[in-house]
Amino acid sequence: MNTWSKTSPVTAVVATGIGAALFFVLGRFLAIPTPIPNTSVNIQYALLAVFALLFGPVVAGLMGFIGHVLIDLSLYGPWWSWIIASAIAGFIMGALMMRDKVQDRGITTFGLIRFNVAVAVGHAVAWLIVAPSLDIWIYSEPSDKVFVQGGVAAIANILTSCIIGTIIVMAYAKTRTSEGSLKVNE
Repeated sequence: MNTWSKTSPVTAVVATGIGAALFFVLGRFLAIPTPIPNTSVNIQYALLAVFALLFGPVVAGLMGFIGHVLIDLSLYGPWWSWIIASAIAGFIMGALMMRDKVQDRGITTFGLIRFNVAVAVGHAVAWLIVAPSLDIWIYSEPSDKVFVQGGVAAIANILTSCIIGTIIVMAYAKTRTSEGSLKVNE
């Protein structure tokens, strides 16, 4: 393990592949359109947040990047500003949750609060700053349009990630035994 991963390199590669595939399937087939053009409610970001918690920033960043590239390639071609924003959202969430050890200790109320704060910060930076700025810089998109899209994406992704992600994390934590909970009967 190193500073940017919570697991061995082999586990990180496997988690990245599985995560990117799940991100693609959820994003491609379960996106819910919004009234704002080219913006949808995406539940794959809840899974991205959970992977960020479990595996760290590199796995989450790569999962968001690869998964979003696959979604875009299957629809209309890569839209790099939002692909990069997905990667940054995952990386920020993972970096903010590096010290959480849900695999070993389960999850506490404070851990869930930290999870939701990391989710909100990651999505806010990605969709309110990175995606609109890159849309303007790379594609010369009108600023009023891209900031509305980014705002809707931020709100939708924060809500779905916090709600669904919290449910997944709580369910996962219940499968883990906490330190010192196993005792030998004499």
